[in-house]
Amino acid sequence: MLNNFQEFYNVIPLLLIGAGILISLIIEIYFKESESILPWFTILLFILAGFHSIFNVNSVSIVFQNMLATGGNVSVFYFIFTIGAAIVALLSIDYLKKYGAYFGEYYILLQTSVLGMMLMAGAKDLFIIFLGLELMSVSFYALAGLNRKKLKANEAALKYFLLGAFATGFIVYGIALIYGTVQSTSIDMISSRFLELIPNKLFDAGILLFLIGFSFKIAAFPFHMWVPDVYEGSPTTIAGLFSTGGKAAAFSAIIISLDVIFSGRIVNYFSPYLSVLAVFSMIFGSIVAISQDNIKRMLAYSSIAHAGYMLIGLASGNSSGVAGVVFYLTAYTFMNLAAFGVVALIEGKDEANLSLKSYSGLASRNPVLAALLAIVMFSLAGIPPFAGFFGKYYVFMAAIKSNLTWLAIVGVISSVISVYFYLRVVVLMYFKDTETELSIEKSNTGLVAVIISVALIIIIGVAPGSIINLISSFL
Repeated sequence: MLNNFQEFYNVIPLLLIGAGILISLIIEIYFKESESILPWFTILLFILAGFHSIFNVNSVSIVFQNMLATGGNVSVFYFIFTIGAAIVALLSIDYLKKYGAYFGEYYILLQTSVLGMMLMAGAKDLFIIFLGLELMSVSFYALAGLNRKKLKANEAALKYFLLGAFATGFIVYGIALIYGTVQSTSIDMISSRFLELIPNKLFDAGILLFLIGFSFKIAAFPFHMWVPDVYEGSPTTIAGLFSTGGKAAAFSAIIISLDVIFSGRIVNYFSPYLSVLAVFSMIFGSIVAISQDNIKRMLAYSSIAHAGYMLIGLASGNSSGVAGVVFYLTAYTFMNLAAFGVVALIEGKDEANLSLKSYSGLASRNPVLAALLAIVMFSLAGIPPFAGFFGKYYVFMAAIKSNLTWLAIVGVISSVISVYFYLRVVVLMYFKDTETELSIEKSNTGLVAVIISVALIIIIGVAPGSIINLISSFL
């Protein structure tokens, strides 16, 4: 229970989103103008929760009978989820009309998914992680198939649901084995007894199944098979949310639940497994992305490679690696949201203008969008001084500190490969003549969302030290 006002104050972000879901339901049921009210109400809700979290980042506490943590890096994750979702909501205002699928439940599902992400990030018990995961996942399945008239959307929702449920089975079985050996689902209890339990093969199997289940959620190779089809078939703004908020929530759950093996306090017994996942995710994602003609599929394979870079931080098994992963997730959220935001603005009705050829000559037709997308591509490729460069730098340095220099070298090679398909988009925009007539519907709200994302990419790139110091201070 909440014992005092300070504890109540610390959980306000969760209470805001929870209350917002109920209020949104009432608005959708009783107000005819809900179509114009809900987007702005949702954005306001996310901004209030996000800024409350970041301004109270030092208010570290554990509430609800040691079930939920607040403050510290939990607040950093809350900020990533809420501000990222606010950008998605801003992008969606005009996009949903073009996509032909305005439903009031869109914004309610968006809020519910964010509440699930927040529960995962703040969990101090494996059941809270599972509760948050299901809240987020069920919302995602519905959002993927938002437009029932589109066959690709139906395919995306079905594939996501079937493979997501399969992955959840691994996680639940893993939790069952962990509970069977520890006799508790408390993360603090698991951490305190980790050295004593690690010789137990059932406990090891439980941790491994838990990691395998979340490998699906972060889209790591070879558990990536759902990603390209789901991203391509889902609404573009929602694909952006899957690749950012969903990935960040899954990483937060891994970091929090297995903090003891990522903090450098004991030997990282699972480093070989994580290293193999990292290598295959980076190389596979980067190579296959080269052959893609659809920009959403290209970004999907790119997200598999980025999951690999972040896994380097976890394989390092030290606090520098964890700090690097949290920093990377912060940067990656705004990079990918900006990328999918520009794609959503350029996308035409009936999913037109999604081929890479559609971007030929964009600089002469819409120099603002071309410039914004060029910055995003440079950042995703890891070119300084943008945020993406420092995200990779911090995880590679963590690997070197842990004598995993070979893993950092593979990461650099993968980054070099990825430069080709990112810069290919820039070359098409600036150095190729247009082949087809491209009609871009004006969206002031969508453009503002992309500009905010790009501004955050630049700010994070200009001042990476202050952000990594803030993150590191709570590890």
